[in-house]
Amino acid sequence: MKVVFGMMVAGWLVSLPAVAAEGPSFDCGKAESGSIEALVCGDEALSALDRQMAEVFAAAKAKATNEQPPVLVPEQRGWIKGRDDCWKAKDKPACVADGYRMRIVELQARYRLVEATGPVSFVCGDSPADELVVTYFATEPPSLIAERGDQTSLMLAQPAESGTSYLGRNESLREHQGEATLVWGYGAPELTCRPRS
Repeated sequence: MKVVFGMMVAGWLVSLPAVAAEGPSFDCGKAESGSIEALVCGDEALSALDRQMAEVFAAAKAKATNEQPPVLVPEQRGWIKGRDDCWKAKDKPACVADGYRMRIVELQARYRLVEATGPVSFVCGDSPADELVVTYFATEPPSLIAERGDQTSLMLAQPAESGTSYLGRNESLREHQGEATLVWGYGAPELTCRPRS
C-alpha cells in the first residue's frame, strides 16, 4: 500500500509541470536572461497578461484590416519597446503589468472589442459648437473615448468621492449629477459641459 501511494505521489509530481500555468504568447527560449521578456516568462500573472494581450491584439488586427493608414502593427511594436523600457523602473513587474493593462484597454476601446455605451454628446463652455462626444467602454478598468473637434482622448476611470472621474494623458472628465467638468490639454481651463438636448 505504501509503495502504491508513493508511486501515485511521484506520478502526480511528474505530471505537475504539465498542469502548471501556461507561459506567455512568445517563445521563452529566445528571451535573453535579465530582459523584460525573461521577467514575463518567469511570472504567471505577467504571462497571463501577455496571453490576454495576444488575444486582444489578434481581435484588433482582424478589425483593422482596412485601416488607413495602417497604425495598429507599428503602434504595437512601439508599445513592446515601451514595455521593455520597464527595466529602468524600480518595480519592474508593476511597470510591465500596468503597461499590459493600459494597452489591452486601449485596443479594446479603440477597436470596439467590448460592449460600448453611447455616443453621448455634451456642449462645453458657452459655444454650442464646442461639442464633446463620449463613448463609454466596459473595459477593466472602465474607459471612454472622448472626441473634441479633430482630437480624441482615451481616458480611464479613476477613484472618485462622488460622481465618476476619468483621466487621460492631458485630459480629464468628471461627471456629477448630470453635468460634466472637462479639462482638455495640459494646463487648460476647466470647462462645464452639459448633455446636448
